[in-house]
Amino acid sequence: MDLEPLLRRIRGEFMEMPGLRLTPPQAMRLWGVDRELCERVVNVLVGRAFLRLTPNGVIVRAGSDA
Repeated sequence: MDLEPLLRRIRGEFMEMPGLRLTPPQAMRLWGVDRELCERVVNVLVGRAFLRLTPNGVIVRAGSDA
């Protein structure tokens, strides 16, 4: 599966809403993906230093104060 379209969409959502904070279940619903794919795309974007996980497991844009 080519992840790039989904990765672009997710990046766009976080760019449009700088304060966006999502729990993994919220992200799965918003993006319409299962847990495995959600973890995969989050890991890719964390690896690219675009997203990060807070100590509570919330997905936020890297560099945000959240």
